Parts: sequence; structure tokens; C-alpha cells
Amino acid sequence: MTKPHKFVGATPPTQWRRPIVQIVVRDNNVEQALRALKKKMQREGLFREMKARQAFEKPSEKKARQRAEAVRRARKLARKRAQREGIV
Repeated sequence: MTKPHKFVGATPPTQWRRPIVQIVVRDNNVEQALRALKKKMQREGLFREMKARQAFEKPSEKKARQRAEAVRRARKLARKRAQREGIV
């Protein structure tokens, strides 16, 4: 009989999970709490992740998308840096 796997040098999977999002409902104002929840979910990228998980993404498509996102981030960072230095 084999021993259960020990996570050597890593944290167990229960600690990999993100903390649960909490929204406080004040004065029975559910609409305001719902708006706050949607804003937090948008900021965390949950909507994008849910959409991506709806269908299988080929590894080549995934690589191309990640490359495009990296280029977008680099251009945005360069634009901000140029604006800060007064070039633009």
C-alpha cells in the first residue's frame, strides 16, 4: 500500500484557492451590493475567466492570445512611461 502524496516544498491545494469575496448589504440595499459584487468580479477577471472556460481553447490559440496580451501590456507600460517622462 502506498502512502498519500505529501506536498514537498509546496503548499497544499486548499491554500491555493483565492479567498471568498464578501459584500456587505447595508440598509437592505441589495441593488447597491450587487453593483459592488459585479465591480469586484470584473476587477478580479472572473467574467473573462468564465467566458474562456465555456469552450476549449487550442494550445496554439492560447499561446497566440497570451502573446497578444503581453504585447498589449508592454505597449501600455511604454505609453505610461513615455507620458510620465514627458515625451508624449
